[in-house]
This record gives sequence, structure tokens and C-alpha cells, in this order.
Amino acid sequence: MKDVSPDELAETVRKAAAGESVLHPRVASRVVQEIRGAKRDTPNLFIELSDRELEVLRLIADGLSNAAIADKLVISEKTVKGHVSNILSKLHMFDRTQAAVFAWQQGLMRKEP
Repeated sequence: MKDVSPDELAETVRKAAAGESVLHPRVASRVVQEIRGAKRDTPNLFIELSDRELEVLRLIADGLSNAAIADKLVISEKTVKGHVSNILSKLHMFDRTQAAVFAWQQGLMRKEP
């Protein structure tokens, strides 16, 4: 996980080198949920996605390309691609079109009169 401390990371590397299986508690919880069949058919955007990912999803649903999203958010296109990948993974979707449709269906986007 990105928020792991340097000490935790070092300990995890040592354990992995010793042949131990190591999972961050959040990852372990998610794995257990998936195994138990607790995967939601309709994920809750507000729980699954970070604020930045929600912002990127809104821009995808608005029809913007990765390059246009990068320009608008003043970030690199590579960073946008990472956010898109995370969004698709968290929502269990295959492409940005599915994610855009989902955003509209869930009311994340408002139809303008």
C-alpha cells in the first residue's frame, strides 16, 4: 500500500524473503470478502474511490480523454492512467465506457437542462 511506513515496508520485505505470505490488513479483508462472496454487484462509489478518483471518473463520464483530464487537473497523463486503472479495478469494470455509464446511472453526473 502507498501509505505503508518505511519500517513496515522493510519488515514486509524481510518476511517475504523468508517465504512468509504477507498481506496488508485492508487487502486481507478484501480477499476474505471476495472469497466469502461478499463482493457487491453494485459498488458504492463513495466508499470505494478516493476523492481524486471520483474527480477523474466525473471527467471520464464527461467524455474527456486522458490527455484532457491531465491538462484539466494539472497532472501527468501517466498519473491519469493510474487513476483510471484504479477506478476500473475498484469498480470491477473492464473499460472506461462502463465506468462512465455507471457514473451516470448512479447519479454522479447531472443532466443539464
